[in-house]
Amino acid sequence: MNIFEQILEVKKEEVQSLKKLYTISSFQEIKFYYKKNFSLNNKLAVKDHISIIAEIKKSSPSKGIIKMDFNHLSIAEAYLKNEVDAMSILTDEKYFKGKIEFLKDIAGISNIPLLRKDFIVDEFQIFESKAFGADVILLISEALTENQIRDYSQIAFEIGLEVLLEIHSQDQINKIDFDLNNIIGINNRNLKTFNVDVNTTPTLKILLPKDLLIVSESGISKRTDIDLLKQNKINGILIGEHLMRSNNLDNELSQLKDWCKIEN
Repeated sequence: MNIFEQILEVKKEEVQSLKKLYTISSFQEIKFYYKKNFSLNNKLAVKDHISIIAEIKKSSPSKGIIKMDFNHLSIAEAYLKNEVDAMSILTDEKYFKGKIEFLKDIAGISNIPLLRKDFIVDEFQIFESKAFGADVILLISEALTENQIRDYSQIAFEIGLEVLLEIHSQDQINKIDFDLNNIIGINNRNLKTFNVDVNTTPTLKILLPKDLLIVSESGISKRTDIDLLKQNKINGILIGEHLMRSNNLDNELSQLKDWCKIEN
């Protein structure tokens, strides 16, 4: 069993514990359940730059602790000050040292789309995401069946969430109804080896319908990475580890935004 499969098994156990604490109706009593939704779709549809989804991530299974002096609200405030297009917030506790409370705290100060980054394996987590302030949820194609992708996406849309549907490989494409899911994340990380190659994004994009909104994820850190994604008309990037390791977020984000500008 590889690390991805281990995470999914643990997540299923966590969901059973979650169901002992909440009901779907009790999620509706949490104030963020009815907050205004900020649209990632609208952010990605802009034409003058590649949109930046800046991630808040303390740790990862492959790298361990990424940011020692971690304060989720301070990082979020820096992202907001530098006008990133959206934020991704890791909420998995066991493997990424995240918390669902990070999402809730940041929702209290944010005016941009918030992506809940976690491993969703049950519809219960979708209602939880809405209650704790998410605008968008991540669905990982490799973690779900074709029917689950469809059903979970429809549930999300019905309660006012958007979906970033992530794929890592070509063999996931046939599982997706692109009339339903128009925001596709291409993760450059190989789930079997955990190696990262930014060329995965253009390689898979060419196999997808042309009218989708595409987000490139993982391994993006250099201007040459951004230039490659520009050439292939990628709509957004999700960037986390590179920012988390920076000693000066303001300078790093200023440079990144400059790289992401698209000249007419």
